[in-house]
Amino acid sequence: MKRFLNQKIQAIQPSGIRKFFDIANQMENVISLGVGEPDFETPWHIREVGVDTLNNGYTFYTSNAGLLKLREAIAERIERFYGAKYDPQHEVLVTVGGSEAIDLALRATLNAGDEVIIPDPSYVSYLPCVQLADGVPVMLPLKEKNNFKMVPEDLEAVITPKTKILVLSFPNNPTGAIMTRQDLEAIIPVIVKHDLMVITDEIYADLTYGDQSHTSIISFPEMYDRTVYISGFSKAYSMTGWRLGYCAAPEDLLIQMTKIHQFAIMAAPTMSQYAGIEAIKHGDEDIEEMRHSYDQRRKFLLQQMDRLGIPCFEPQGAFYIFPNISQFGLSSEDFAWGLLEVEKVAVVPGTAFGPSGEGFIRISYAYSIKELRLAISRLEKYITNLKANH
Repeated sequence: MKRFLNQKIQAIQPSGIRKFFDIANQMENVISLGVGEPDFETPWHIREVGVDTLNNGYTFYTSNAGLLKLREAIAERIERFYGAKYDPQHEVLVTVGGSEAIDLALRATLNAGDEVIIPDPSYVSYLPCVQLADGVPVMLPLKEKNNFKMVPEDLEAVITPKTKILVLSFPNNPTGAIMTRQDLEAIIPVIVKHDLMVITDEIYADLTYGDQSHTSIISFPEMYDRTVYISGFSKAYSMTGWRLGYCAAPEDLLIQMTKIHQFAIMAAPTMSQYAGIEAIKHGDEDIEEMRHSYDQRRKFLLQQMDRLGIPCFEPQGAFYIFPNISQFGLSSEDFAWGLLEVEKVAVVPGTAFGPSGEGFIRISYAYSIKELRLAISRLEKYITNLKANH
C-alpha cells in the first residue's frame, strides 16, 4: 500500500496535541487540561435555532459562500468592532471552522517555494497547511522576554526575497499573548516595506482580559488590500462541534478561496449557519459571561503558579497559560509525560506548538475551578517529588 501514498503527506507529522491526548484518553482518572475547547455548552438560544432549522426542513445546501444573512451579520460585526468595511456579497466567506479558512487562504496564494512566516510557538495547523500548499514555513520565535509578542526587529530578521505571507495569531494559542494597537503599529511598516500579505487568525479575539480590548490589524486602512481576516464561532460562542468559521478579504482573493471551498467542501453546514446568525445577533451577553468565568480561572492559575514558584507570563487573551518549567531539568515532553504517568494530569508540551515552546507547557483553563484545583494539587505533588529527586 505504501507505494500509493503521497510522499509529502507521509512527511508531515501528526498533531502533537492529538497524539498526546489519544494516549491520555485511554487512561483512567485523568484530569485533562489540554484540549482547547470551552467547557460551556452552546447557549440554549443558539441551540434552539439549530433545532428549529431541522424541524422546519432547512436541510439543503446554502450558496457556496454561505447564507447572505449570515455574511451580512459577519460584516456588520467586523465593522462594529474594528471599523473595517467588507462587502458581504463579495468579500465574506463562511467556512467549516476557522481552520478551513487558513487552508484556503494559503492554497489560494502560495506558489511552490514561497515563504510563510509563522509565529513560534503558535497553533499547530499553520505549518502543515503551508507545506500542503507547497510553501516554505519560516519560524519566527516569540520570546518570553517580549511577553511573546511579535516585535519588528525579529520580524525583519527572518524576511527574505522569497517571503510572501506573514501569519498573525493573536490572541495567541498557546501563550495567551496579545498584540496591542501600539504593537501592531510597530510591525506594520515592516509589512508594508517588504510588501507582505497577512493572514490574521483572530479566533480568540473576544476572549481578552485586562484594560485593553482586542485590536485587529484590519483596523488600519493600509492593511485592507493585503490581509485575510479569519475568525469563527468555536471559542467565543462555545460552538466547536458546529464547525463554523469565516474569513473576510478583498474580492480578488476571495474569488480564488471560494473556488477551492466550492470544489472541496461545497458549503458550511446549513443548520450551523442559521445558529451562527443567532449567535452574532444575540450572543454578546453569552460571550461576556463566559469571558468573566475564564478570567476568574486565569487569575486563579496565575496565583497558583506564583505560589508554586513556577514562572508564568501573564496571558491577556485566549484560555491558556504557558508556564516555564525549565527549572526542573526536563524537556517539555518529558515533563508532560511524567505528569501524566505519575499524577494523571494531562497538559501539552510546549514543543507541540513549535521549537520555541521548549521549556514550557500549555495548560488550558477552559475547565471548572474544581478540576483546576485538583489538577494543581497533583501538579504540586509532582514537582515536589522532582525537586526531592533532582
